[in-house]
Amino acid sequence: MAYPRIARMQSVDDFRARCAALGLTIEAEDAIETAPASPLAQPIDVEGRRLGNRWVIHPMEGWDGEADGRVSELVRRRWRNYALSGAKWIWGGEAMAVLPEARANPRQLAINESTEESLKSLHDDLLETHRAAFGSADDLLTGFQLTHSGRFSRPTQAGPAPKILYRHPLLDRKFGLADDHPILTDDEIKRIIDRFIAAGRIAERCGAEFVDVKHCHGYLGHEFLSAVTRPGPYGGSFENRTRFLREVVAGIRAATARLKIGVRLSAFDFVPFRPDPNHSGGKKLGVGVPDDFAGALPYRHGFGADANNPVEYDLTDTVRFIELLERLDIRMLNVTAGSPYYNPHVLRPALFPPSDGYQPPEDPLVGCARHIQAAAELKKRFPNMILVGTGYTYFQEFLPHVAQWAVRSGQVDTVGLGRMVVACPTFPADVLRAGVVRSKRICRTFSDCTTGPRNGLVSGCYPLDPFYKKLPESAVIRKIKASL
Repeated sequence: MAYPRIARMQSVDDFRARCAALGLTIEAEDAIETAPASPLAQPIDVEGRRLGNRWVIHPMEGWDGEADGRVSELVRRRWRNYALSGAKWIWGGEAMAVLPEARANPRQLAINESTEESLKSLHDDLLETHRAAFGSADDLLTGFQLTHSGRFSRPTQAGPAPKILYRHPLLDRKFGLADDHPILTDDEIKRIIDRFIAAGRIAERCGAEFVDVKHCHGYLGHEFLSAVTRPGPYGGSFENRTRFLREVVAGIRAATARLKIGVRLSAFDFVPFRPDPNHSGGKKLGVGVPDDFAGALPYRHGFGADANNPVEYDLTDTVRFIELLERLDIRMLNVTAGSPYYNPHVLRPALFPPSDGYQPPEDPLVGCARHIQAAAELKKRFPNMILVGTGYTYFQEFLPHVAQWAVRSGQVDTVGLGRMVVACPTFPADVLRAGVVRSKRICRTFSDCTTGPRNGLVSGCYPLDPFYKKLPESAVIRKIKASL
């Protein structure tokens, strides 16, 4: 099914008309406001710091570090771009694995004693670059995202090496796990917790002001939240499923002097999707359809999913989780959804799928609205949490128009950007300084930044970034896309 392309919409009115036709509650303001009037330019107090604006850079998993997990020049280039973006909150910058076997790809950054020096240098470079561009870094908040890839661990070129918490009736089958695939033991979990705590100490020594204890996108922290069938102290009851978080938080606080803690959370999840070969529209990848879940009802394995209709969200457990965050005195919450591995249209709405994905089963605007609606519901329920919103890149030219409305109307506190700043690094600064977006560098959600790494290539925006266009990998990407 073909959906109207945002790039062909001529005005905000055209954009609004499409949203109205879909029955969406997204609003878009008439004009882009510049600093200091723009709601996106307003300072915000976060954990005792006053940040200079409402733009946030999301943590993105890199596929271009060194083989031993240290920082490469490609990583350094990307972080300098984050520093030049004009955003005043760098949420993690990038996912950093706490154990070598926990890496999601063989070139993901690792955070341990052997990589500490390179991570400190990277963080110092980020601050220095931001100061040079904007005069000061006093209103900039930076952190590291700590991760264990769990079910989606792939630390070497040899292939996947999943570390799972329980038998999942749909994901085990989807990713070919044998019935006797080992499940992490309680002792192994305790070792992982120790490494999260050690990583917190390293992050503090590197100069990070906070760490994100990652609970999203199907990785280990997220899988704990759906481990209802796991026996023992780390599964079953809500208390047990959140024990991992509580022990990591307590350990980091005991081991550090000033480090703050935030959580990036998949607030809801759906069942896995797959391409339907009978509805491909003449393309290699079919339209996404949910895996057959009839035999798995009530669906107990989707945190934030409706147990009886797991292609809709139910925020009951999500609310309980955020209540726990409040009790733990955690106020920084980055709200996302789904997983890039089994329902990517939920996480990052896009018109063009990556090579391991499927054609969108809905107008991507519907997915964006789902993100915004869920975040708004949570913000209304938890006014004291500082919420970072997700799902804005697909708005393209109209991103600032929607972001202004979302912040001004209190739907969310800040707006996070991921793919958009990979394609157009200075997007936030351009908006606040000049009230413009550079159309030739706007992310069109071509998904090359995912297709490349899925095929063993380094991460980057091959269609729009001149640096990556010149790399030999660019020709490989074009061939892969042509085959789709």
